[in-house]
Amino acid sequence: MSMARIWVGTSGYGYHEWVGPVYPEGTEAEDYLSVYEGLFPTVELNFSYYRMPTADQLTHMLLASQKLIFSIKANDTLTHRIDPLSWKERAAEFRRALEPLASSGRLGAVLFQFPFSFHYDIDRRRYLDVLCRSMAPLPLVVEFRNPQWYNNRLIEGLRSRGITLAGLDLPILKDLPPVMDVMTSSLAYLRFHGRNGETWWGSDSASRYDYLYSEIELESFVQRIRALSGRSERILVYFNNHRRGQAVQNGLRLVEMLKNEELVP
Repeated sequence: MSMARIWVGTSGYGYHEWVGPVYPEGTEAEDYLSVYEGLFPTVELNFSYYRMPTADQLTHMLLASQKLIFSIKANDTLTHRIDPLSWKERAAEFRRALEPLASSGRLGAVLFQFPFSFHYDIDRRRYLDVLCRSMAPLPLVVEFRNPQWYNNRLIEGLRSRGITLAGLDLPILKDLPPVMDVMTSSLAYLRFHGRNGETWWGSDSASRYDYLYSEIELESFVQRIRALSGRSERILVYFNNHRRGQAVQNGLRLVEMLKNEELVP
């Protein structure tokens, strides 16, 4: 058996287009979460990127589920629309909202996904340091879309602070980060975005995640998880290829494959 505990889920669950492919016809939005919990043990919340979450919202999600582990994506005011004059207030607001998840023991991780425009320079490095300190001791994960961040200095800095560098799967394109798994904490965090190189930089962001992984591609993920399992205490895996429920299809199949390899019970 694996040394690490492994959870597989999807990035987001509240997609109306999943009614039919994933949720039974007629399922109401308020019931999505309870149905989802019958499929996966964890979910990565991404509504929090678009609007600041509240403690009441997250408490409601805890009550609407039984044992679901929640990871949560940081609000865009902390990653994409950073205001030098107000970001500390936004960070404190976000931190307060997470208290129900943290106190319940059902917080998987807090994800900070930074865009390509978040360059590796002294000001942004300082910002990242202060931001992460403000969120301690929560389990933190960073994902960079700019490959400049993938260097030894950054990796050692994350390791000394116990912050996880997300492992990704995405198209192999010149200006995207490398596909690599580097352990910087006891938590491994994998995000599978699909491999739509033709539409990745297009204006239609939805088509970016319209991708169904093949059996061969999923097998490569099994091998990645196996390699990480001996070096991690926990592994969180999220499929972000959410169009038409493809993330669910791939996630369920990956769980089957992990069971066959005795990596999960």
